[in-house]
Amino acid sequence: MTELSIPFLLAFLPDLLAGMLVNFQISAIALALGLGLGLVLARASLGAGPARRAADGVTGLMRAAPTFVVMFFLFNVIPRGATVWGIPVAPSPLMTVALSLVPYAAAYVADNGAEALRQWRAGVPEAALLFLPNLMRAFFVMVMSSGAGAAIDVTEGIAVILREADRLPSLSQQMVLFAIGIAAFGACLQIGFALVRAAQRALSRRLVPA
Repeated sequence: MTELSIPFLLAFLPDLLAGMLVNFQISAIALALGLGLGLVLARASLGAGPARRAADGVTGLMRAAPTFVVMFFLFNVIPRGATVWGIPVAPSPLMTVALSLVPYAAAYVADNGAEALRQWRAGVPEAALLFLPNLMRAFFVMVMSSGAGAAIDVTEGIAVILREADRLPSLSQQMVLFAIGIAAFGACLQIGFALVRAAQRALSRRLVPA
């Protein structure tokens, strides 16, 4: 019978860290794609006429899109193994999770990027450059959100925790394992936000006169 022993934890923790690296990978892909799309929308939203209205409409739709719903839509809309002229076109489960986070990332970048452009044009570069630590904040939010990938068999951190908890014989042992997982993700989040605050302080010291 599996127990929450030292050997069990020594085997679990490397698997958990490997799974969390998948969360980081998913979030990095989503942020890169969202950055490209979001900057285009941010620039368009500062214009006038149909382009601005279209950009605002698209940004609003992406802002409201539930990540979990988008993920399952993408997972089911393209059949597994689908090809076009012999080229596979169905995204992998990992890429499906990353693509499901792109609407959030693009909307976040569009909103914050537009504000950064306004501040830059107004001659307030210290405010504009806060866009950079804001990107870091969005990244770490997506690290936590990418745990939805467990529902489609992506072996990320949450999936590892659920898999190992299922092997434990008692609820109390499962609760301890869940607590370890929460602590690991919580530490990751706190480190991320500490980096954001440090970046903000560094930018303030560099750009704001004493």
